[in-house]
Amino acid sequence: MNDARTPQPAPTDADSTAFRDMAARLRAEIAKVVVGHEEAVNLLVAALLAPGHVLLEGVPGIGKTLLVRALAKALDLEFRRIQFTPDLMPSDITGTQILNEGPGAGISFRFQRGPVFGNVILADEINRATPKTQSALLEAMEERQVTIGGEIHPLDDPFLVLATQNPIELEGTYPLPEAQVDRFLFKILMAPPALDDLKRILARTTGEAHPETKPVVTRAELLRFRALRERVVVAEPVLDYAARLVQATQPPAEGETGGVDLVSRFVRFGASPRGGRALILAAQAFALEDGRVHASRDDIRRAALPALRHRLVLTFEGEAEGISSDAIVRGILEAVPLDGPRVERVIRERQK
Repeated sequence: MNDARTPQPAPTDADSTAFRDMAARLRAEIAKVVVGHEEAVNLLVAALLAPGHVLLEGVPGIGKTLLVRALAKALDLEFRRIQFTPDLMPSDITGTQILNEGPGAGISFRFQRGPVFGNVILADEINRATPKTQSALLEAMEERQVTIGGEIHPLDDPFLVLATQNPIELEGTYPLPEAQVDRFLFKILMAPPALDDLKRILARTTGEAHPETKPVVTRAELLRFRALRERVVVAEPVLDYAARLVQATQPPAEGETGGVDLVSRFVRFGASPRGGRALILAAQAFALEDGRVHASRDDIRRAALPALRHRLVLTFEGEAEGISSDAIVRGILEAVPLDGPRVERVIRERQK
């Protein structure tokens, strides 16, 4: 029996216009409390569409938590904040079985849902929790469910984890395992504000008015635009380019030659197929955000840094020399041509 889904028509111009209006409302509402960080906001909007989880990294006080709170308040969704600490237990996140005992009712257990049962989850300072507690999020992030006592409890839809971490603090932190890092669609690096933005931030601290965000996007709207993102066309050349970028992150096997020089020298393990999927999902979201119904190779290039930077495992030599994953991804973008042999062959055949 053929269970393939019937292809859906590409989004219309009216669909893309409606989405751009929604994205503009969301950005404007976030800008009421967050100064700057426009690219981070754009990437968060894309992650909402994908859908995918996001890891935000930046020094303390740069606005990571403020940005997540502003986004959550601008969405008419249930927001939950989890402050990760070394003494946090897995059941503090997922929930636990509670013993019920009443007169004549006997003894029974009921499941007390934890804070992971929400729509937008802020995992603040996620690298402060122990690996055992960090692992409590693995099933939730990938399968959108929690298993307690052999029972499966599905999570609400939509479900988005926005995690923050500090890149310079090492005392009392536990680096995220590669398996968990790979479950984040994007890793966003939040840089210090430019001078003009810094002056605007400081000016706000002296005023009496403290603007608050309000819900401007409903759950129904978000789910509708997610369905539109799935219908954005990804042509063969775009798929081919994304696959070749991911393949270029893999170091050559022993005895083999070729490949990107930076990868051959400094990468121990490259991106998984999940990294390629992240490129495609992000490219579809970027296209819809730009008012297009077809994803392009430029969309793939735009997604490359946030989608791949956290999926590369460097060698000891790379870490010792201070090579950044961003530098390696940029080297891959420069080395990998837009048109591969497969695409060129298809073009020649169509021209005959």
